[in-house]
Amino acid sequence: MTRQEPGEAYAEFVKGLWKENPIFVQVLGMCPTLAVTNSAVNGVAMGIMTLFVLVMWSLMISALRHVIPKQVRISTYIIVIATFVTVADFSLEALSPGVHKALGAFISLIVVNCLILGRAEAFASKNPVKLSVLDALGMGGGFSLALFMLASLREILGNGSFFGVSLFGPNFEPWVIMILPPGGFIMLGLLLLVFASVREARQKVAGRGERKAA
Repeated sequence: MTRQEPGEAYAEFVKGLWKENPIFVQVLGMCPTLAVTNSAVNGVAMGIMTLFVLVMWSLMISALRHVIPKQVRISTYIIVIATFVTVADFSLEALSPGVHKALGAFISLIVVNCLILGRAEAFASKNPVKLSVLDALGMGGGFSLALFMLASLREILGNGSFFGVSLFGPNFEPWVIMILPPGGFIMLGLLLLVFASVREARQKVAGRGERKAA
């Protein structure tokens, strides 16, 4: 193992949490992001399932990257993804039928989530298993974190609750629009604005530091 490997592995993991966050930077997987984030429970459930599918699928594709013919790689990717989505689907249905019913068809749509397919072409099919799994953990973790943030804010403002627990008492007037489709667009836009502003501020600070050092 070279000295660069631990740092490289760490970088592959953390990039998905912030620098290349799937939702706040790459703007991928918008369908489940907007559709199922009307409650924290739904957001967490979708995030965990996507993380599971992404990690297991990346491990499989990376391990078989020298075996899968290029001519049928997309078909192979879809079959592998569908297998793990089915496992996640049946597991959620057995463990939490209510959440499974609330997520509905969006569980099956994980198969065509551009985040998962994109990591195949961009990373898992070109890198060893260790880095591919770390990349999947980071990207899946970043996706899950973004869903949790969006869903939590929408539930708090739209229902006055968090994971179904009332926060403000009976006198609170909920912003019903926040749990409706327009609320998803509004909150996502606000979070994208905050995220972009923080990144820009960090880049300015880093630029000033580099100029001073020079």
